[in-house]
Amino acid sequence: DDPRSLWSWMERSFVAPLGVSRTLRLNATGTDPKRACADYDEALTALGGIDLAVLGLGPNGHLGFNEPPSPASAPTRAVDLTPQSLASNRAYWGQDVPEQALTAGMNVILAARTTLLLVTGAHKREVLREVLNGPQTPNLPASLLAGERVTVLADRAALGLDEASDPDVGGSLPDVNVPDIIQRNTP
Repeated sequence: DDPRSLWSWMERSFVAPLGVSRTLRLNATGTDPKRACADYDEALTALGGIDLAVLGLGPNGHLGFNEPPSPASAPTRAVDLTPQSLASNRAYWGQDVPEQALTAGMNVILAARTTLLLVTGAHKREVLREVLNGPQTPNLPASLLAGERVTVLADRAALGLDEASDPDVGGSLPDVNVPDIIQRNTP
């Protein structure tokens, strides 16, 4: 229930405003983190897995908090956050941010039937380019989505299209209304 947790942010920004009544929370409050991760995976399996994973792209290519390097087989677990992730978190919550997090494993994320990857800001331009055009590598966990059922929604700044066009991501962009979001489907 710490207001700096991503769960608290999701509750305030998404779950409560939309009136979502059923959620599965990865929650270690009052229990051992390893047990909490195992309980989460067991509950998720009992529910039949994830139909839709909505993920943000971390500035270092992480998904959830699957920090680099995270192979496709990485389980749900506690992780140490990288300096880059800590700096990103400080921009939202000030200097006092947790140095560890619990994250659904890459194995859980990659098993989702559909994935929506949201990317905003020029500061994620290079990492998004690597995800879309580079090889699959545990050193860039989001690159492991390639070949999965994923839709990438990115703003013009993240795609480098705040200038005229960018041939690396498919050429010129037609006129787009606010918010400036384009969609790229990966088979």
